[in-house]
Amino acid sequence: MLFLVFQLGKDRYAIEAHRIIEILHLVNLKQIPRAPAGVAGVFDYHGEPVPLIDLTELAVGKPSRKWMSTRIILVKYPVEPSHPRTLGLIAEHATNMIQRSIPDFMETGVESDEARYLGRVTNDGGGLIQWIEVEQLLTPEVRNVLFRELIRS
Repeated sequence: MLFLVFQLGKDRYAIEAHRIIEILHLVNLKQIPRAPAGVAGVFDYHGEPVPLIDLTELAVGKPSRKWMSTRIILVKYPVEPSHPRTLGLIAEHATNMIQRSIPDFMETGVESDEARYLGRVTNDGGGLIQWIEVEQLLTPEVRNVLFRELIRS
């Protein structure tokens, strides 16, 4: 399986490539006043507003730095099993791919109810890389704020 590797703070993480729609350079975004922690705002993607999550802010409490390698990773987020929505994820150094099989990832032995999206880890010789489980990324409260119109219908 192919994974995109990126950094959140000093640590490396990965998302399955098959979940990715497109990888974009940072663009101007509309900030949302009083949005939940980690919600950077929304931006226009082919005429549709797409919510943006700053993964660094979500994970380590600091906004992503605006490096040349900081990207918006557009993913299919499963609001409902039959109705995925586009979600933008801001991540630093999002420029490398790795190939791994599922057995290459091992349990960490550490779990957090506040970070259920943090999955198993693998090692590539340069250190550990932790799998981000996209379907666990948003809390129910944040999901309801971002995709309220779908959840009510």
